[in-house]
Amino acid sequence: MEDFTLKSGSFQIKPTTTILRPKILCRQAIGANAALLPKPMQVKFAKLFDDAPQIPYSTVEEVFKSELGRPPSGPGGVFEIFEEQAVASASIAQVHKAKLWPAPGDTEDKWVAVKVQKPDVAKQMEWDLGAYRAVMWMFEHWAFDLPVYFVVDFVSDHLREELDFVNEANNARRTAAFVENEPRLADSVYIPKVYSEFSTKKVMTAEWIEGVRLSDRSAIRALMGESDGTTPAHPSPLKGGVKGVMQVMVELFSAQMFNWGWVHCDPHPGNVIIRPHPKKPTKPQLVLIDHGLYVEVEERLRRQWVELWRGMLRADFDAVEKVTTQWGMGIPDLVASATLMKPVKLGRKETKEMQEQSRKRREQWEEMSQYEKSVMMKKRLREFLADTDRMPKALIFLTRNMRMVQGNNQSLGSPVNRIKITGFWASRSLSQRPNLSITQRLREYWHHLIFRAVMLSLDIVFWKNKAALWVRKRLGLRPGVGFEDELESSMRGFAKSNLGVDVAPGAFEG
Repeated sequence: MEDFTLKSGSFQIKPTTTILRPKILCRQAIGANAALLPKPMQVKFAKLFDDAPQIPYSTVEEVFKSELGRPPSGPGGVFEIFEEQAVASASIAQVHKAKLWPAPGDTEDKWVAVKVQKPDVAKQMEWDLGAYRAVMWMFEHWAFDLPVYFVVDFVSDHLREELDFVNEANNARRTAAFVENEPRLADSVYIPKVYSEFSTKKVMTAEWIEGVRLSDRSAIRALMGESDGTTPAHPSPLKGGVKGVMQVMVELFSAQMFNWGWVHCDPHPGNVIIRPHPKKPTKPQLVLIDHGLYVEVEERLRRQWVELWRGMLRADFDAVEKVTTQWGMGIPDLVASATLMKPVKLGRKETKEMQEQSRKRREQWEEMSQYEKSVMMKKRLREFLADTDRMPKALIFLTRNMRMVQGNNQSLGSPVNRIKITGFWASRSLSQRPNLSITQRLREYWHHLIFRAVMLSLDIVFWKNKAALWVRKRLGLRPGVGFEDELESSMRGFAKSNLGVDVAPGAFEG
């Protein structure tokens, strides 16, 4: 829908809606925990759902008359023009393009995207969530004897909120306010306007945005002047390349986690649109859509989350253990690895006795049978989730958000050092908190300066990968893999060898 096309000799960007393909609820729920599921189940649920058939226009009319008291168009209609054929359809809603009636003083047509909820979707959602509940119950009580069921109510309650389009409109307005008040993002990020007068719990109207979805990688590259040959080169490419696009994306979601405590839980590439800035035609602007699912991170958890990041990136065992203990989670190395999506070995002072015990455990592991190894891995997973009553459930969505942002960076060839950018926002957020005394602020700034020095080592690894890719390309060798691909590959091996969890590639991408 948003592909580049050549028409009458001119280069055009096809428009895309501001609300695209609402996610199928059961798949979202399972996707939030997908990495912990056995590989056959990951594959099954990845293929289980697809786009849903459209409801007929007569049904759309019934929804409009029930919600707004008028038909979509025609004499006395809500809109001057309402396209009967939906531009997108999924399990809970479909999206139509429409044109507002002109208001006094209007000089341009105002096109909007109208999201219409399908009848009986609430009943279907309960069936979906029931399936999710059953899968997680079997995973804990029947198949693997691991504590995962504790997240079911939290995840289900958040997913139910997606059926209330008034709630989604409020989420969009709240996010827009955060963006407008953040100088580092206000000009680079845009949240489409929602028209409250044409929105209800089952109908939502928002700006129609023209641009390119991040999921269309070749079109994004062409728009940013880095065409891969599969899409015509853009005659007026935007500045900054795909690196500039991903820089803004990582900073946006870092700000949500560490500064605002208000996190978009589905940064799927289809929910991110890149367009030329309306007032600066050579500058790209990131448009974030689909605001139905958010999680709020309270102040205490946000500070712990920052302290965890600082500790992880300094490889400080004591700092990470302090936070994970508060969360009822054991094995700090595994917590750090799961959060950063890369294998992490935290530094700690070990006595000779501890070193000897580690050596013996490695030797015993090599001598174990496959059954004994599986028993040991289950034991380690139970240690990992030591006290689920204390674990902040918002972490489920925070880590999912991070994994999806990683997937977006990965899909474009890892143009930015995502971990470094995220780490800087985490560390800097503490020094910028209001109500700090001068002494506290100076201490936080000092910690941030130390943190920047520590991050240099991560930057070296990132640029080493970039240099290797450049050399291989110059020598005509087989292309190497990007920084994020290396991290994912090593993380999958780490999860398999340390936890017995077979994480499929792309487990959190949708």
